[in-house]
Amino acid sequence: MTPKKDDEFKDAMNEAIEKAGPVLSQLTFGSIIGYCSGAAAKKIGKALAVIAGMGFITVQTMVHAGYITVDWNKVHTDTIAKIDTDGDGKLSIEDLKVYWEKLKKILTKEIPSAGGFSLGFLYGLTS
Repeated sequence: MTPKKDDEFKDAMNEAIEKAGPVLSQLTFGSIIGYCSGAAAKKIGKALAVIAGMGFITVQTMVHAGYITVDWNKVHTDTIAKIDTDGDGKLSIEDLKVYWEKLKKILTKEIPSAGGFSLGFLYGLTS
């Protein structure tokens, strides 16, 4: 079998890859770090959910047994007041967008070519 010449390997996909090479390499870096960050956030989120759930179960068990009383309405109101970014008294999509922009700003600061970060993060978070 004789080795093929470079021009025999040329096809539409190879040509597209060559033309898009600089863009793909930038998007790939941003996407990879985004994916890894999203996957890590998913794991951390699950661990925090388990810890928060265990804490709630413990507190609620103590409430049920009569050892303590908890004003859940005050807890709810105070929690919303702390995390509500637009001051409308409720959690909304706009609040989530503000937190996403803050997180993205932190995670992409001084990262060269972080163009695909958001898409990679979302994929890592959902996969």
